[in-house]
Amino acid sequence: MEIAHPGNQPEKIPLLLLPGLLNDATLWRAQLDALADIADCQVGDLTRHDTLRATAEDVLANAPARFALAGFSLGGYIAQEILRIAPERVQRLALLDTSHKADSLERAAQRVAQQNSVRMPGNFHGFGDKLMRSYIDASRFDDHVLVETVRGMTARLGAEVFIRQSRIARVDGSEVLRAWKGPTLVLCGRNDAITPLAVSEQIAALMPQARLVVLDDCGHLAPLEKPEQVTAAMREWLLQDMPA
Repeated sequence: MEIAHPGNQPEKIPLLLLPGLLNDATLWRAQLDALADIADCQVGDLTRHDTLRATAEDVLANAPARFALAGFSLGGYIAQEILRIAPERVQRLALLDTSHKADSLERAAQRVAQQNSVRMPGNFHGFGDKLMRSYIDASRFDDHVLVETVRGMTARLGAEVFIRQSRIARVDGSEVLRAWKGPTLVLCGRNDAITPLAVSEQIAALMPQARLVVLDDCGHLAPLEKPEQVTAAMREWLLQDMPA
């Protein structure tokens, strides 16, 4: 919760937001604006390294001493790595449209194939129509503002970032999540085709204190597809009392 100081405005909650694959601060733009009254928001940079540990350490080196931590998709894996490295710095945890599972051999091979496919000059222009249809809900396929926002963000970050982030090995986070006891939000679009709802249900089951929020008519990109609902869930999470 906000900490009241006599004669002063309440102190804002440090909030570290971690985006996903080929995402930057654009992913969180609605939350950055709408939560600014209670949170001092910072978006972590996940673009510079190709391992979980190096990426998490880079984020921690630029983070506040203690913070609320929200990870989306790939950012959820980085959040889990932060819990392995420095759990004492995390005050509360939110995992949005992410997974705790290690890549299967099939998925790992898929990532290698995707990396190879974008190495060809001129072969990467961000999310094309086929990939876009995996990331957003079918009801939003004709939402040109949303589609162009996503396409612009992914094209802006580009092939080299895609390759680096694809190389990051996704490892099992069950143990670290089971050990986490702080306030927790788990959120997922009901129609998420990238990290299906069943995975978020499994994540929530590892943490009995977690609140699971499911957004209808929503795919993988919940912060952009359903910004008001995501913001409302995060506001409630941020203002939730800490355990005694």
